[in-house]
Order: sequence, then structure tokens, then C-alpha cells
Amino acid sequence: MNIQIKKGVIEVCVFSILSKKDCYGYELAETISRHIEISEGTIYPLLRRLTKEGYFTTYLRESSEGPPRKYYKITDHGIEYQKSLLKDWNDLTKGVNELIEECEKDE
Repeated sequence: MNIQIKKGVIEVCVFSILSKKDCYGYELAETISRHIEISEGTIYPLLRRLTKEGYFTTYLRESSEGPPRKYYKITDHGIEYQKSLLKDWNDLTKGVNELIEECEKDE
């Protein structure tokens, strides 16, 4: 899959997941990778950028499997952005699907 397309898709996925529950980075990567092939290394720079932009906050939670984990929590600003992002995503995929269907009819 084209890397630029994948980056945008992963951002939509991260916002969708975090709008439902707080997660740590590896958990996000695992959840997304069940549907889209990604590496852990893709998630962390994205999370750092989106946290810096105020869409997420972080906190540490103890883990029985090792050191404390850094959890990401969506902010009110992030929820508003997620709604806008989802609308854009739905508009884009609808338009692309309509175009593909039109082109397939012409064949």
C-alpha cells in the first residue's frame, strides 16, 4: 500500500480507537495491525506529533508485565478533530467509491 495513503489511514484509525478507550502505543499498533499491516515504529512518531498538537494527553499506568505503560487519552480538542477527520474520511471514501463504480460501468 502507498505509504502516504497508509499514514492518513493510520491517523484515522488511531483517533477512532482512542475515541472509545485509552490505549498504550503497542496496544494501538496491535489493534490496527489486525486490519492493516503496520509496524510499531509507525505509531510512536504519530502519537508524539498528535500529543504535541494537543489532541491527546498521556499518563503512566503500572503493568504486571514490566515497567509502567504510557497511555494515550483523547482530549476534547482531539474529539472535535476526530469528528472532522471522520467526516472528511467518509466524504473521501464515498467520492472515490462512486468514481470507481462509474469507471467500472464504462468498461
